[in-house]
Amino acid sequence: MEITQQITVFDTADLAAESAFWAGLLGGEVEAEDDWHTVRVDGKPRLGFQLAPDHVPPDWPDGEPQQLHVDLYVRDIRSAHDEAVALGARLLRSADLDADEGFQVYADPSGHPFCLCW
Repeated sequence: MEITQQITVFDTADLAAESAFWAGLLGGEVEAEDDWHTVRVDGKPRLGFQLAPDHVPPDWPDGEPQQLHVDLYVRDIRSAHDEAVALGARLLRSADLDADEGFQVYADPSGHPFCLCW
C-alpha cells in the first residue's frame, strides 16, 4: 500500500469554530468548503473537519471511553495553556505545572479531548 497523504478528521457541528481553534493552536490556516474544512500548516494538510450536525462530544477523561485524542508537546506549558484557553479550549484535568514532565487534558470547542504535554 502506498499512502500519498494522511490526515486526521474530526466530526463537528460547528466547522468554523472547530477549524479556527485548531488552526490557531497549530499556527495554520483554514481552507473552507461547505461541509469540510482543512487546516494547513506550512502549506500541508494536517487536520480535516467534517460537518456532523448531530455530533455528541465524548465524555472523557471521567466518563465514556475516549474516541481519540491528540497529544501536543510544548516547551512552556503555562504559555501553551493560556493560548489554548484563549482560543476556546476547556481544561478537563489539570496537573502540577512545576513537575519535570506531565500533561493536562483539555477539550476543543466541539468537545474533542487533547493533551498539552511537557
